[in-house]
Amino acid sequence: ETLNQVEEVSEDNVSSTERSKNSADFVPKGYVIFDTIYGDLNKDKIEDCVLIIKGTNKSEIIKDEYRGQLDRNRRGILVLLNKGDGYELVVKNDNCFSSENEDGGVYFAPDLGVEIIKGKLFIHYAHGRYGYWRYMFRLQNSDLELIGYDASSNHGPTVLTETSINFLTRRKIVNENTNPNLDEPEIFEKKEAKINKT
Repeated sequence: ETLNQVEEVSEDNVSSTERSKNSADFVPKGYVIFDTIYGDLNKDKIEDCVLIIKGTNKSEIIKDEYRGQLDRNRRGILVLLNKGDGYELVVKNDNCFSSENEDGGVYFAPDLGVEIIKGKLFIHYAHGRYGYWRYMFRLQNSDLELIGYDASSNHGPTVLTETSINFLTRRKIVNENTNPNLDEPEIFEKKEAKINKT
């Protein structure tokens, strides 16, 4: 899977400048920059740029009876490689992430975090007492391809299951807490499996 999967980059939906010194030139009409992340994605020792963008559709601004006015516009991602003389767009998906103002029910909605670590792009969802899940992407074949997935399912401070998938080796590891008493130390049972290439 790739980040371009939902919306392929084509000539007519890319900014009129294919290369620009200003990363903001790539933001599509009707969107604003929500967050900017810098880091080297192609190992050329030059900082590349990831923009998290957010829609500005007024019809997505709602009034919540408890929280007041909320912007429910979805967020997207632009990945720009720094070519020295300007940025070049490699990934554009303008609505792959929910709004930061989603309704979490009795708990808060998962919190999105994006970072670049050692040439890889991490998309992390933190969900407090319920754990987290994160996706790891690496630049290859002119796209960011999904190479890893990690998740922790928790009950408060107690970890119930930990899952790790390496899509390069097609290996899945699940550590399951076999101790039913949440007040006692976790006892994990490890299960390994191969996953299908698809």
